[in-house]
Amino acid sequence: MAYVASDTILDDEYNNFVNSSSSPFGWNHFAGTGSLQYGLGESTISTVSVGALVEATSWNTLFTNMSTIAGHTGDTLTSRSAVSAGDTIAIKAAVAADLATLAASVAAGSPNTSAITTSGTLQSPSSNSTWTGTFTTEVTATFASANAMRFFFNAGGKIRLDPVRTGNGGASGASGKDGNWDNLNNAVGNLDIGSQSSTRGSGETLTTDGLSNGFYDLTTSYTTILKLTDDTYPYTANTIEIQAKVNATPGSSTSITVKTIATDGADDFTFNDGSADNFAYRNGQHEHRLISIDTTTGGGLANAYAPSSTSSTVVSAG
Repeated sequence: MAYVASDTILDDEYNNFVNSSSSPFGWNHFAGTGSLQYGLGESTISTVSVGALVEATSWNTLFTNMSTIAGHTGDTLTSRSAVSAGDTIAIKAAVAADLATLAASVAAGSPNTSAITTSGTLQSPSSNSTWTGTFTTEVTATFASANAMRFFFNAGGKIRLDPVRTGNGGASGASGKDGNWDNLNNAVGNLDIGSQSSTRGSGETLTTDGLSNGFYDLTTSYTTILKLTDDTYPYTANTIEIQAKVNATPGSSTSITVKTIATDGADDFTFNDGSADNFAYRNGQHEHRLISIDTTTGGGLANAYAPSSTSSTVVSAG
């Protein structure tokens, strides 16, 4: 029997709203443990016994929990008030549509949530005080469990890489090369790796666009998320590339590692005459900072998630 106004609601229809693990997904699947891009780590709702009446208290529990998820995802649901014994099925219209809306938001990584907070700098591996060649780093964020990692990304969490210059390459201040590296780093901006895609700042020459890759697209080998090339002569050989990988298939993984490769390919650093002026052709000190965008309970969820630990390695300091 279809779920239609004026019909009697059957226990299996209500239980599908609560517990279906296939499309259309039930509340427990996209808000409870779920699997892969479905699941927020919330406590599950009980189903009703076969042949039992679907009581008002059961409906109200479902409605309340749907509103809680909407408070986190930023979705607008059909207006409905609490039900009482004897109310008609008509007041429960659009339940399936609202559940589908919530499930889609979770699967997309809760892109409209405002219940997030930005951490401080968790790792900041640094280059040499002045450098040429390549400055390469790896930063890793580890989660308490594979589920915690999924819930983090599903609820809107992101891993951020922020490249910055902290020192001068010139003997008496910032050089022209330093200024161009500032432009290149600013074009990366906040490189945020989310559930299904990544975002960055704007500007410079986009050499490799892997921004459609998010957490669920990663493998145990590095995937290039972004490669930018300086668009200003004579520094057009300078590039910055950001790659990411996980330590197991998403859903089983517990850590994500982001590699950043800053390459000074400009040949102007070859002016080494033995004087202090040659440092004007070197780069100042750089950092590749790891930051996390953590989920919070501000939207109504009972649980929030963040990395449990972080680490970093300088592969090449320049």
